[in-house]
Amino acid sequence: MKNVTEVNSFVLQGFIDNKEVQIILFVLFLAVYIFTVTGNLGLIVLVIMNSRLHNPMYYFLSVLSSVDASYSTDVIPNMLVNFISKRKMISFYGCSTQSFLAVAFGTTESFLLAAMAYNRYVAIYNPLLYSVSMSPRVYVPLIMASCVGGILHAILHTMATFSLSFCGSKVIRHIFRDIPPLLAISCSDTHINELLLFLFVSSIEIVTILIVLISYGFILLAILKMHSAEGRRKVFSTCGSHLTGVSIYHGTILFMYMRPSSSYALEHDMIVSVFYSTVIPMLNPIIYSLRNKDVIEAMKRLLKKVGVWIK
Repeated sequence: MKNVTEVNSFVLQGFIDNKEVQIILFVLFLAVYIFTVTGNLGLIVLVIMNSRLHNPMYYFLSVLSSVDASYSTDVIPNMLVNFISKRKMISFYGCSTQSFLAVAFGTTESFLLAAMAYNRYVAIYNPLLYSVSMSPRVYVPLIMASCVGGILHAILHTMATFSLSFCGSKVIRHIFRDIPPLLAISCSDTHINELLLFLFVSSIEIVTILIVLISYGFILLAILKMHSAEGRRKVFSTCGSHLTGVSIYHGTILFMYMRPSSSYALEHDMIVSVFYSTVIPMLNPIIYSLRNKDVIEAMKRLLKKVGVWIK
C-alpha cells in the first residue's frame, strides 16, 4: 500500500504562458465564439421562422447547429477565462462535467453527420420518394438515436476515466478537459481505458465514415446520371464542401483519439483539438448554409422584416 494524496482539482495550462500572447488569443477565440454562437443560433432561428425550411434536411441542420453552439459553449468560455485569469483551477466534478459534455457533443455530431449524409443521398438519389423515405418516423428516431448514442458514449468514458486515481501532477497541458490528456496524468493503470477509448471511438468512426462514404458514393452516381450540366455542377459543388467539413472533423478525431497515450505530442494535440472543438462548429453554418439558395432567400426575407420593424 502506498500513502498518496488524491488530486481533487486540476490546473488547465493552455497554449503559452506569455501574457501578451494570451490577450491576443483571448480576443481571437472570443471572436470565434461570438461568430459560432451567432451563426448557429441564427440558422436555428431561420429554420423555425421560415416554413419553406420545415423539412428533414433543415431539421438535421438545426440539431447540428444546436450541438455545435453547445460544444463551443462547453469549451471556449472556460478557455477565455483561463487566458486572463491567474488562477486556472477547476474542481474534480467541474472537470468531469466538461469532459462528459465534450464527449457527448462530439459523438452526437459524428452520428448526425452520418445521418445527414444518408438524408442527402435519399433526397438526391430518389427525390420523388423523399417525403416517404424520410418521414417523421425515420428522421425523428435518427436524431434521437444520435443524441442518445452521444450521451451513452460520454457516460462510459467519463465513468471509466474519473474512477482512476490522480495522485501525481494535476496540471493538464491542454485547452480543455479532454479524455486523453487526463489519462496521461493519471497514476493508475490506464491500459483498459485506452483500450475502451480505441475500441469505441474506432467503431463509431468506422461506422459513421462508412455511412458517409456509401451515401456520397450513391450521390456521385446520381450526379453522373443528371442530364443538366449546371445541375451536376451545383450538386457536386455543394456535396464537395460538405465532404470537406466532414473530412476535417473525422480526420482530427481519428488523429486525437486513436493513438496510445505514449505517442501524445501536447502542442500538436492542442492544435488538433482547436479544430474539432472550436473551428469546425464555426465553419459548419458556412459549409451547410451559404451554398444553399433556400437558406440565403430565407435570410434575405428575415432581414427585410427586421428592416421594416426598425422603421
